Amino acid sequence: MSQNQPHSAADWSVEQSADLYSVKQWGAGYFDLSDNGDATVTVNIKGEKVSVAIIDIVKGMQERGMEMPCILRIENLLDYRIQQLNEAFANAIKDADYQNHYRGVFPIKVNQQCHVVEEIATFGQRYNHGLEAGSKAELIIALSQLKDNNSLIICNGYKDAEFIELGLYARQMGVQCFFVLETPAELPVILERSAALGIEPLIGVRLRLSTTVDGHWQEDSGDRSIFGLSTSALLDVVDQLKANDKLHCLQMLHTHLGSQIPNIRNVRTGVAEACRFYAGLVSEGAPLGYLDLGGGLAVDYEGSSSNSTHSMNYQLDEYCVNIVETVKETLDAMAIDHPVLVSESGRATVAYSSMLLFNVLDVRDHKPGQLPDSLPEDTIEVLKNLFSVLNTVTPKNFQECYNDSLYYRDEVRDLFHRGQATLRERALAENINLAILDKIAAILPSIARVPAELENLPELLSDIYYGNFSLFQSLPDVWAIDQIFPIMPIHRLDEKPTRDAIIADITCDCDGKIDKFSSPAGYVNTLPLHPLKPDEEYYLGVFLVGAYQETLGDLHNLFGDTNVVSVKINAGGDFDFQREFEGDSISDVLSYVEYSPSTMLEQFRKKAEVAVREGKISVAMRKQMLKAFRDSLQGYTYFER
Repeated sequence: MSQNQPHSAADWSVEQSADLYSVKQWGAGYFDLSDNGDATVTVNIKGEKVSVAIIDIVKGMQERGMEMPCILRIENLLDYRIQQLNEAFANAIKDADYQNHYRGVFPIKVNQQCHVVEEIATFGQRYNHGLEAGSKAELIIALSQLKDNNSLIICNGYKDAEFIELGLYARQMGVQCFFVLETPAELPVILERSAALGIEPLIGVRLRLSTTVDGHWQEDSGDRSIFGLSTSALLDVVDQLKANDKLHCLQMLHTHLGSQIPNIRNVRTGVAEACRFYAGLVSEGAPLGYLDLGGGLAVDYEGSSSNSTHSMNYQLDEYCVNIVETVKETLDAMAIDHPVLVSESGRATVAYSSMLLFNVLDVRDHKPGQLPDSLPEDTIEVLKNLFSVLNTVTPKNFQECYNDSLYYRDEVRDLFHRGQATLRERALAENINLAILDKIAAILPSIARVPAELENLPELLSDIYYGNFSLFQSLPDVWAIDQIFPIMPIHRLDEKPTRDAIIADITCDCDGKIDKFSSPAGYVNTLPLHPLKPDEEYYLGVFLVGAYQETLGDLHNLFGDTNVVSVKINAGGDFDFQREFEGDSISDVLSYVEYSPSTMLEQFRKKAEVAVREGKISVAMRKQMLKAFRDSLQGYTYFER
C-alpha cells in the first residue's frame, strides 16, 4: 500500500513515530515523544529529568497572543549545554591528570540575539565561560555582558585601530582580552596603539594548519583556508615581536579546523599538529600558556552517529578526552607545561535550545479527483483508451501501464491544444493518469528492481504542505547550503502519518521549499505527515535551529523576524514564560528598506480623498479603508488566521 493511502490509527504506535522521525537519535535525550503522541522537551533539573509537551507551550503562547510562526527557546537547554561542555572538559582533565584548566568561549556570531548572549554570560559565569568577538559591535557586546574578569574575550577577525583601542582599554581594566592575529598586517597597529596608550596587549596568533577535515566546511581547513597565518608569516610575527621587545605578549596559539566537524579523527590529527606549532613557539621564546582550538564540535542533526556532513561519529565526552589526551601526550614528550585549553564551541552550545514552530496553512495534494464508473459513449477514443488502463494495473504489467498512461494523457493534451478536446476532457485525462500512477506507486515497494524512471514516482506524487513561515528568514541555511534540520509534527504522533510531502513556505519564490529530509534509511525527498483535519491547526517543528539561523535570515518578500518566546521549565513540570518578543510588524520591515510608514499612510489618505471627490467611495468607506491600512502597518508580516 502506498504511503499516500489512508490507514487506520489502530496499526500505529508512538514508538513507530519515534523511529520514523529518528527523534531519539537526533534528540540527544532532550527531545522525545509522550505516550499520547506529543513531542516533548526534557531538561535536567538537579539531576532529575523533567519533560514538557511542546504543544502545551504552544497553547500557553496563544493565550498570551503570540501567534505562529514563532521561535521557541528553552533556557534550561542552553544552560545545560554550557554545563555539559565545561564539566566534560573538567572530567577529561581530571582523569588525564592534565595540569591546567579549560576555558570555554562562545562565538557571538553564532547567535547574536541579546537574550541568548545574556543567558550565556549569566549562567556561564560559574564556569568563567567567555565570549568571542569578530567585529567591533560584537566586542562591545562582550565588554558589556561579561561580568567576570576570569572569563576570556577572544578578538578574531580584522581589527582596526578603534577595535584595538577598545580591547586595550578592557585589558587595562583587568579583562583577559586577546587579540588574535589573522594577518601580520594587524601587528603594527596593535603595537602602535599599545605604545600610545601605555597598555600591554595580550596577543594570540591564528595558525593555518595543513590538517583538512570532512564535512561541508572543509575549505575552512588546510592550506587553502582563508584565515590564519602560514608558517613563514608566523615566524615573521615572532621576529617583529622580538624586535619590539614584546614577545612576552604572545600568550595564545589559536587554530580553527572548521565548523561542524563530523569525524573525530580529524579533531585528533588537527590538535596534534597544533601542539607541534605550540612547542615550536615555546622554543622561540614565546611564553604562551593558552591553546585555543577554535570551534568544530558538531551537532548530530540527522541522528545517524556517522561522519556524514550533518552528523558526528563521536560524543561530547569523547571529543574532550581526545583533545586533552592529545595535548598532554604531545607536550609531555617535550617537557612543555600544559596550557589553558580553550574552545569556541558555538553551534553545539546553542543549537538544541531553539526550535521553529509553525502551522500548516494549506495542502496541495495529488489525489485523483472523483472518477466516473464508466465513460459516455461519445467520449473521444484516446480518453477511452486511457480509462481502460486504469483497471488493468498489476505487478506484472505496471511498466507497460505507466508508458500507456503517459502516452494517452499527452495525446489528450495535444488534442486540447488543437481545440479538439474540451477543458473537462483534459481535466478527466489528468485525473485518470494520476489514479494510474497512484496505483503503480503502491506496487513499487513490492518490486525487487524498480525501473530507474519510476524511482522518483512517489516523490512526484507527494503533497505540498504550505507552512506559515519564510525559509529565507528563519531557515536560511536550508536554502544556502542544503543544511538538514530535524522536522516533525509536534502532536498527533500516535496516529500514522499517511501523506508524503514536501514543505513550502509562504514566500513568492520557487526556492522557498524544503525537499530534503533525513530518515532512518538515509536522505529522502519527502516527509511523512498527517492529513489536515477541518478546523484544527496542524503544527510542525524544525529543531536544533539555535545556531546562525536568526542572524543570517533576510527580508525576502519583506517577511520579518518571527515572534520569539523564551521558556524556563520548572521541577514540577510547569514552565515560566521568561521573555516574549513580538516579531516585526509591517511598519518595521518597511522602515528597514527605507520607507516611511507615516508618509505612506498620508499618501494613501490622499488617494482615498481623491476617490471620495470622484464619487467612487463614501466618506464612511474612506474611514474604514484608512483604519485597515493603519492596522495593517502595525500587523504581523506572516499569515494571521
